[in-house]
Amino acid sequence: MAIAERDMMGGLAKGLAVIETFSAERPRQSITQAAAASGLDRATARRCLLTLAHHGYADWDGKYFTLTPRVLRLGTACLAAMPLPQIVQPFLDRLSEEIGESSSVSILDGAEIVYVARAAQRRVMSISLTPGSRLPAYCTSMGRVMLAALPEAEAQALLGVAPLPRRTEKTLTEPAEIMAELARIRAEGCAVIDQEIEMGLRSIAVPLLDARRRTVGALNVGLAAARADSQTLRDRFLPALLAAQGELRGLLG
Repeated sequence: MAIAERDMMGGLAKGLAVIETFSAERPRQSITQAAAASGLDRATARRCLLTLAHHGYADWDGKYFTLTPRVLRLGTACLAAMPLPQIVQPFLDRLSEEIGESSSVSILDGAEIVYVARAAQRRVMSISLTPGSRLPAYCTSMGRVMLAALPEAEAQALLGVAPLPRRTEKTLTEPAEIMAELARIRAEGCAVIDQEIEMGLRSIAVPLLDARRRTVGALNVGLAAARADSQTLRDRFLPALLAAQGELRGLLG
């Protein structure tokens, strides 16, 4: 449903844009940096940052701003209100216990995946993955199965036309190559990533389907590359993933 421009609050939109400029790569920003990253002028970015600091969502040392844990209330409220994490968590726990590996569920948010549930048997990445963690969709197994479920034009728009950042020496960065991979994933129903997001990590994912067979998320298993090659990953874990996919389909109305 379209919302009229006159019914929107421009100040809130600008404040959210500033919050979104903070990331693992940019945890600490000056006013100038936040303005450049958000596309706002310096004066507007300054007012947004000072408002966040006043209400406890940011700390300010006189030059640099950092977000405080209070900002997590926004994401926590969203996750608590979403039925998907509550539905899938028991299945993830059981799946990880059965196969002895870590498993996760994520949703697609623009060009990124957002983790909404996780059952960790062991740490598989150098960063800690928890509900709310974000990773790029183009080079992750869950991201690719969800991109493959989109209309081709929409997936192409998210990928763009320029080469994407190379996370490792194995990362596919050309949008045309990734689109070809999405076509294969669409035909096979699963995605395998071999050390594209981080060296030493392989993962396999399947889409999570609702009762009408629409993709509403993705389910994956990730493990150290030394413990299984790509074909072994398929042979050992795809049947369990497909079984969980089938069980969940009737619950995801």
